Amino acid sequence: MTDRLGALEASAERLAALVGRLSPQQLTMQSYASKWSIADVLSHIGSGAVIMRNGVEAAASGQPLDPGFNQSVWDEWNAKAPAAQASEALAADQALIGRLAALNEGERETLRYSMGTMQIDFDTLVGLRLNEHVLHSWDIAVALNPDEKLPSDATALVVDNLEMISRFASRSDGTERTISVRTTDPERRFEIVVGPERAPVTQVSDSSEGADVELPAEAFVRLVYGRLDAAEAGASLDQLRPLFPGV
Repeated sequence: MTDRLGALEASAERLAALVGRLSPQQLTMQSYASKWSIADVLSHIGSGAVIMRNGVEAAASGQPLDPGFNQSVWDEWNAKAPAAQASEALAADQALIGRLAALNEGERETLRYSMGTMQIDFDTLVGLRLNEHVLHSWDIAVALNPDEKLPSDATALVVDNLEMISRFASRSDGTERTISVRTTDPERRFEIVVGPERAPVTQVSDSSEGADVELPAEAFVRLVYGRLDAAEAGASLDQLRPLFPGV
């Protein structure tokens, strides 16, 4: 079992414990996402689990994907009541994790999951789900506790897996340049290369040199995912926040 899969299991356990304490009224509260309630976020987590599990089954069996499957899943989950979105999301979450864990080493080595024009290997796939799961769980948790942070165990893995999301979710501010970033807890070094259209994040080798920006890894992850508000970020991050509008 990879570290990412173990962290995904831990994130799912935390989410289940959190959701199990919520009242029907809390499920309809607005989450961090401005257009989604807590139940809507859970619906997204649950439908995503169903879609990913279907993709894993197709990849493992060599069968083609049904082009209409994803939309049918979204339609089904959008029609569910908030309580069903919550309970069934947790069940779908566990079903996906169980399917991933059941793949043997040979299946993991050869798995290629179709994502648009890309073919994703097992570890990358689990990493993408971990990132999404951790950030959307935070979307729920922070609505209940404004001081909520990302779990440190998950942060240590997610911070090393920001390059792919930044390649399509970042935006250029029109000024091409390279911004060096140093994180703490854990310590990492990154470069943000602001180009004509995007501002991808690349992890670089450690160096004793200073950095343009220093911040905790937990905050940097949320910044790249568009979840670090101006009041929390402060003036030192004004140049970074517009580059990452959120996903």
